[in-house]
Amino acid sequence: MLSDNVKLGDEHAPHRSLFNALGFTGEEMRKPMVGIVSSYNEIVPGHMNIDKIVEAVKLGVAEAGGMPVVFPAIAVCDGIAMG
Repeated sequence: MLSDNVKLGDEHAPHRSLFNALGFTGEEMRKPMVGIVSSYNEIVPGHMNIDKIVEAVKLGVAEAGGMPVVFPAIAVCDGIAMG
């Protein structure tokens, strides 16, 4: 699987070390890594519930045998952008 490129092999020991520091176990790192993009924040009203959606997606990924990893995206609010 593609995520093995950063998880397996002696040359990727530093990567595994980082994942271990984040709380991932060896068992989790043998699973496919699935990235979940989140634009959750506390300034854009329409994005304030996204944390709950992200948690549900993480649970689904884990239940399907994956290793969920959340990373951020910028949230844009047209109300703020209009000035």
